[in-house]
Amino acid sequence: MNRNRILPTLAGALLALSAALHPALAQNAPIQGGTLTLATDLEPPALVSFLDTNTRIRNISGKITEGLLRYDADFKPQPLLATSWTISPDGLRYTFKLRPHVKWHDGQDFSSADVKYSLLTEKKLGPRARITLAALDRVETPDALTAVLVLSKPTPFLIKSLSSAELPIVPAHRYTEGDPLTSPNQLAPVGTGPFTFGEWVRGSHIILKRNPNYWAAGKPHLDRAVIRFIADGASIAAALEAGEIDVATNINLADLDRLGQNPKVKVDDSYDAFLNNAAFLEFNVEHPILAKPEVRQAIAQAIDRNALRSAVYFKHAEVVNSPVPSVLASYYDDSTFRYGYDLARANQLLDQAGYPRQANGQRFNLRLTNIPGADFKRASEFLRAALARVGIKVELQDGDMPTFFKRIYTARDFDLNINGLGRLYDPTVGVQRFYWSDGIKNPLIWINAAHYNNPQVDELFRQAAVEIDEGRRASQFKQIQQIVGRDLPVYPLVTVPNPAAYSTRVHQFFNSVDLHAGDWSDTWVEAR
Repeated sequence: MNRNRILPTLAGALLALSAALHPALAQNAPIQGGTLTLATDLEPPALVSFLDTNTRIRNISGKITEGLLRYDADFKPQPLLATSWTISPDGLRYTFKLRPHVKWHDGQDFSSADVKYSLLTEKKLGPRARITLAALDRVETPDALTAVLVLSKPTPFLIKSLSSAELPIVPAHRYTEGDPLTSPNQLAPVGTGPFTFGEWVRGSHIILKRNPNYWAAGKPHLDRAVIRFIADGASIAAALEAGEIDVATNINLADLDRLGQNPKVKVDDSYDAFLNNAAFLEFNVEHPILAKPEVRQAIAQAIDRNALRSAVYFKHAEVVNSPVPSVLASYYDDSTFRYGYDLARANQLLDQAGYPRQANGQRFNLRLTNIPGADFKRASEFLRAALARVGIKVELQDGDMPTFFKRIYTARDFDLNINGLGRLYDPTVGVQRFYWSDGIKNPLIWINAAHYNNPQVDELFRQAAVEIDEGRRASQFKQIQQIVGRDLPVYPLVTVPNPAAYSTRVHQFFNSVDLHAGDWSDTWVEAR
């Protein structure tokens, strides 16, 4: 997908909100009832993105559990659990008026106490929320339908962060005892959303049911949604073509062109400008060899990212030249990430670093792991072959998601890691965590796997997090990119596509700026 077409493509996807995505259907009223069946390859570890914003979790969580706001294609906030809001002139008080008569799925009343508990807990334990809500001092609850977020410092990006999948509001009464990370609500959630939790049969499926007491009259249109887990991407595509499922996600990229030629199937590879997902090569900078920047730069120049894009992603991805998404044009600077494919230069740098080839042609050995997923696994195999050309022998390490988390963030039993990370809608939220030294002394998943520590970068991020002058903020982000592009603890590879293919019977599948994490309240299906 041409990156210049990102915003038009995103806008086109979100026009489904008004049925403009399919003009011929705009005159048709949504059909009430029916079941939507979706298949995907990876089962989530939990069902609420409360303290883990893993994509697999958030895509389900947003149907059950809601946030204060939703966002249109231009990222303008729209009411959800909050009906209105005001921000004080100094940017330190956000006052939200909450939607009345909202019930949790267990019948209890939703109130400002739930907002207070959710945001303060997310600030303490959420990998991204620790950054997003760093300046949140307290949440005042003058009455049951008013929540006031009081900040110690301005947080210019906060109003863009309050979506259902990013900062969900959970029922405080379901988290009264023990560690919230192990609360039963994480696996059998109670929310306020359009769908209630039905059942989760591990290794098979999840069932969501229509919330008959949903606050939005007449929604959702569906009676039920079934999320099936099928490990093989080819089998997912085959199930869609056979009419056994309505929507396929995480399908093999190699199958997209064929599916696109099927008149009963629509392929949608709209770019998610909320998540801005990309694949990155993370270096364990505490490794004695990888501690040298010239070694990291040599490895970067040994990787042909255009070939990676073609061989692994079937040209459904784009090369990434900075950790900051290019769609955030005013913040973007890729001037020091110029590591073109150059084997001669890579070999020269490795020689200069003191690692000449041995008699067997090898220089040293490294272990390479990857976040679980077929495309990431193939990317690891691609990198193993690429690094062999410059004398680096690579051992691949595989495993499930719990193994991955332990290996990368707890045991630190890795040398190189291919990770899939969301760069998100603002660099403070999405990019700071790649480099934030706080992640060394306070380890959390998704934060600074490299263990990079640069006080200048930390300080620039601290300044940008509270800077309300856009010109100065842009300058701070550009300085950060210039520094980390030279130090290179993390090397951007390619965007991570997340296409969907669905039956033409399915309408208004996307209704949120973050696409797959939308709530399906507007989705409807034609009868077979």
